Amino acid sequence: MSSHAEQSPYRTKPEGKSRHGRIVRELGLRILAGELAPGERLPAESQLIEKYAVSRPVLREAVRVLVAKGLVLSRQRSGAIVRPRNEWHLLDPDVLYWMIQTRPAPEFVQTLMGMRRVFEPGAAALAAQAATDEQLAGIAQAYEGMAAAADADAMLEPDLAFHRRIAEATGNDLMAYIGTMLSLALRESIKLSSRLPDTHALSLPRHKAILDALQARDPAAAHRATVQQLDATQLDLSAVISTGL
Repeated sequence: MSSHAEQSPYRTKPEGKSRHGRIVRELGLRILAGELAPGERLPAESQLIEKYAVSRPVLREAVRVLVAKGLVLSRQRSGAIVRPRNEWHLLDPDVLYWMIQTRPAPEFVQTLMGMRRVFEPGAAALAAQAATDEQLAGIAQAYEGMAAAADADAMLEPDLAFHRRIAEATGNDLMAYIGTMLSLALRESIKLSSRLPDTHALSLPRHKAILDALQARDPAAAHRATVQQLDATQLDLSAVISTGL
């Protein structure tokens, strides 16, 4: 994830007197939560100016941010209108973060796992064919970082790097981009599944099987190992949600 994404002003309550970030964050969360539905207008400018105690230019700049994220369409006479869900930029790190914050855990998990099942096995199969020796070494290095981790918390960053580097090793710029943008959602998923005891130890052989298939440059084996890893992850996440861990 880029440093810009990590340091976004639209995730947490801004410090000091800046209200721009608060406006974007609160309206974004309301849209993702369904409080402001597609086709519905945002509250009138006068209401928002009074609520947030800001000038019209500050408010309009905040709305422009929401426009850039695909959440609203701003029209001069009719005001800002929430766009249809299929037009939202869900891979925008802030929009993805708001989705994670507003959706119940089972729904978030189902959405993410559906995406991962479509994306990751294909990416692994392609990487098995296209990866350079240097890229394979980078994936192996990420795995070694996972193996050396003392606990699930220490395993998080190398685990994310493992999946991101596989997407990069496809040689496909769009897949590499999607892999990077998915890191935020994947981070939340890994943190959720790591609540189970022994998840650290159990996760290693699943990832090692993927690495072995990549190093053997065997696309079918890489695809199969990734599907098996996702099956196990799905079971882990279901156990966490059902037991309320």
